[in-house]
Amino acid sequence: MDVGNNGGGLIVNNKQRAMLPNKGRGEFVRNQRKDSEGFSESPDLEFEYADTDKWAAELSELYSYTEGPEFLLNRKCFEEDFRTHVSDKKWTELDATQHRAHAMRLLDGLEVTARERRLKVARAILYMAQGTFAECSSEAEVQHWMRYNVFLLLEVGTFSALVELLNMEIDNSAACSSAVRKPAISLADSTDLRVLLNIMYLMVETIHQEDPADTPEWRATRETFKAELGSPLFNNEPISVMLFGMVTKFCSGHAPHFPMKKVLLLLWKSILFTLGGFEQLQNIKVRKREELGLPPLPEDSIRVIRSMRAASPPASASDLIEQQQKRARREHKALIKQDNLDAFNEKDPYKTDDPREDEEDNDDNDNSLETETFPLERDEVMPPPIPHPPSERVSFPKGLPWAPKVREKDIENFLESSRSKFIGYTLGNDTDTVVGLPRPIHESIKTLKQHKYVSIAEIQIAKEEEYQKTPLSGGEEEVEMCATEILYQGILPSLPQYMIALLKILLAAAPTSKAKTDSINILADVLPEEMPTTVLQSMKLGVDVNRHKEIIVKAISAILLLLLKHFKLNHIYQFEYMAQHLVFANCIPLILKFFNQNIMAYITAKNSISVLDFPYCVVHELPELTAESLEAGDNNQFCWRNLFSCINLLRILNKLTKWKHSRTMMLVVFKSAPILKRALKVKQAMMQLYVLKLLKVQTKYLGRQWRKSNMKTMSAIYQKVRHRLNDDWAYGNADLDARPWDFQAEECALRANIERFNSRRYDKNQSNPDFLPVDNCLQSVLGQRVDLPEDFQMNYDLWLEREVFSKPISWEELLQ
Repeated sequence: MDVGNNGGGLIVNNKQRAMLPNKGRGEFVRNQRKDSEGFSESPDLEFEYADTDKWAAELSELYSYTEGPEFLLNRKCFEEDFRTHVSDKKWTELDATQHRAHAMRLLDGLEVTARERRLKVARAILYMAQGTFAECSSEAEVQHWMRYNVFLLLEVGTFSALVELLNMEIDNSAACSSAVRKPAISLADSTDLRVLLNIMYLMVETIHQEDPADTPEWRATRETFKAELGSPLFNNEPISVMLFGMVTKFCSGHAPHFPMKKVLLLLWKSILFTLGGFEQLQNIKVRKREELGLPPLPEDSIRVIRSMRAASPPASASDLIEQQQKRARREHKALIKQDNLDAFNEKDPYKTDDPREDEEDNDDNDNSLETETFPLERDEVMPPPIPHPPSERVSFPKGLPWAPKVREKDIENFLESSRSKFIGYTLGNDTDTVVGLPRPIHESIKTLKQHKYVSIAEIQIAKEEEYQKTPLSGGEEEVEMCATEILYQGILPSLPQYMIALLKILLAAAPTSKAKTDSINILADVLPEEMPTTVLQSMKLGVDVNRHKEIIVKAISAILLLLLKHFKLNHIYQFEYMAQHLVFANCIPLILKFFNQNIMAYITAKNSISVLDFPYCVVHELPELTAESLEAGDNNQFCWRNLFSCINLLRILNKLTKWKHSRTMMLVVFKSAPILKRALKVKQAMMQLYVLKLLKVQTKYLGRQWRKSNMKTMSAIYQKVRHRLNDDWAYGNADLDARPWDFQAEECALRANIERFNSRRYDKNQSNPDFLPVDNCLQSVLGQRVDLPEDFQMNYDLWLEREVFSKPISWEELLQ
């Protein structure tokens, strides 16, 4: 990317390079490359993308490190109550009947009016949900008792009681007003809310996790809880809608003490549990295609992506030095002067074999799959080949990973241009008549139709057009009341505010954001009452704050992606409504701003102190923390949550811009190409795929010089991204759909369609009066009993005089 910056790698001048022996030069530069920011020699990141991280990691991220002392406080509250009411026995020694009796006793204690007493009982319940850890000797044992206790708490009805208490705390105007007046909000201001949210999160997260060892009763309980969580049982709305309300209240400044990280984590896990994750989405897609009579999917996208290998990233400065050396060694070979096009045809970068295999020196073992396309002018920089071990050279790509796709519109456009070219007439949307067209065109149409892909969205759009055209004869639409539909109906009235609120918090949590006085404070539930006094305490708090922000980004990115994917499957206009409001709230520049940082540093960040993570910290004796141990962090190759967040944000950006020329042009206008190209340095196949998709859609608008200088990226797009037949993404040909003056019209037309869909399906009060049935029978209209108000009856004579007798009536005009 930036040739001037070698990311800390050593640049050697010509004199120093001349002093190196011939054999050692390539080796010297390769060693330098290992240390440079190009990461050309670094291995692929062993990252498996999933709905969530491992259960232990998801549990530990619920708590801030500043909450550490509260673990012992919870234990103390439980043990005091336990000794008073039960016995001196341990919790793990009681039988199931005694466990249930004590759980019900604690539940009754939640209904007392005294706040202090209620908080103590809530802490005792939280200690149960945390697995009564004082009686456990290992993390596995803690998790076993967590699961047992959580199912017990659910069976006695704890969750409903917690929802009522949470509602009470949300509406606690005294707490809100005192928090607004405070100059600095700390952990103490959200104590009651944090305890309630902790219990609810632990219950949702634990029950969401499936275990093969679960009893049939537990499995039935899990399904019932899932249905309840997604249905409007709590305050006539799903739990997710209530949590969205908390998010907007926090962002409006009326409740700055809300512990936003916990709210967002609970919101994410509630949506994930009730709607389903990526595997469930794939199953829903397969089922819906069957119901609509569409052919099955050409492949399982999740499996394809998991089997892909990462490509080497674009060149760093030290890579370019080595390339210059190779050119110098090849100078004795005669290079015929020819124009660029001929050279390009001669050495096609898309060939799968490597013609340079025999001509490279023996000491160069890092040959690429991609050939050097053509000799450039001296002032043009060409990225070097992708290095691969020689054994892997023939194994990839044997074939392209994706089956190609064609839209109906592409076939229509191809036929129209062919007819006008060969015959001089057009037939509109007719894709069957091929009279008069040459034989090769027949073959082309046959190939296009073989790979034609009809999406669920296209069927839904066609059905919606039919409903709008024939509102009376079209019949009633049968809407399946699944969890996604219930959630959409719940968030529909305030969806724009919810999207703005989520993006505000995402902006505040992004590492590229500067601290502004007017931005929202998302650190209310991580800052202690007394600020740190020692260097060690400051370092610990610094790690905690960074970790806190990372977890918020992770939760928001997962919430947005899940909602977009589920709404798109449920109905395309639900997806478009949410996507359009994200675009209006500047989601595209915000995500690009997020990626405009050292993305490798973000993905390899060590903002965690493993000895303080739950449940490790409550089972083991804590070692003495030192500055060295804090700086060391863990030994992982990357941070799972940060890589997960980056992939989610790239997927959201893809969803917002796909097939939308106006939004693709936003990527071009905001100069996203260099930002996205930097993200290719992360050697993870899934992340690279979504970056390459975003580069592919804007390639034709970036100019010939960019394409010429980025042939390595172009080749990676060809190898990894699905091919759309007839798509000239690699060339700068004018696109009929991409005329700049149509951009605003495109968004306006889409908005009009969305509004018509929402009003037809959900706005029952505002039905079009023209379509309402009219009673034209004179007898029935006059025979209806009309109850007149009492004051009208008293003043009837006066009304007759004023409105009837005193007003002249022109009967001729009335009859006409």
